[in-house]
Amino acid sequence: MTGMSPDGDSLVYRKEVGRRIRDIRRQRKLSLQDVEGESKQEFKASVLGAYERGERAISVPRLQRLARFYGVPVDQLLPVVEEPPTPAAVEESVTIDLAQLDSRDDMKTMDRYLRSIRLQRQDFNGKVVTVRRDDVRALARVLGDSAGRVGDYLDELGLRPPK
Repeated sequence: MTGMSPDGDSLVYRKEVGRRIRDIRRQRKLSLQDVEGESKQEFKASVLGAYERGERAISVPRLQRLARFYGVPVDQLLPVVEEPPTPAAVEESVTIDLAQLDSRDDMKTMDRYLRSIRLQRQDFNGKVVTVRRDDVRALARVLGDSAGRVGDYLDELGLRPPK
């Protein structure tokens, strides 16, 4: 949920949390009554339904117990809150030197991600790949950095071809 903050629009946020809670429950093929029974009434069907509809806010400790009950990390029950990038913060594209990347054993995740982009585009030149703006954002997540720093980070790693 881009641009949403928990305190900025609490009703929208609560509804999104509820939607995610409901989606996980449904993925587990459980009814509200099933959850009530299997949780030994820790999660009453009526209260869980109110959480799912966004009518009630769920406390953090309760959310943790519900996540444990469903067997998922807590963050799976929370919407993704991202600050929208400023227009200048995300490069339009970045070019990556595939030969340099291939020589790095510590970049397997990025290599797999770039292979999927190349496969999707049917781009098999093998020397460089240009990652477009939307892919730069995804690449930032793979690298664990902000989208605005991807180019600098790739320079630090020596993964951009010389200009």
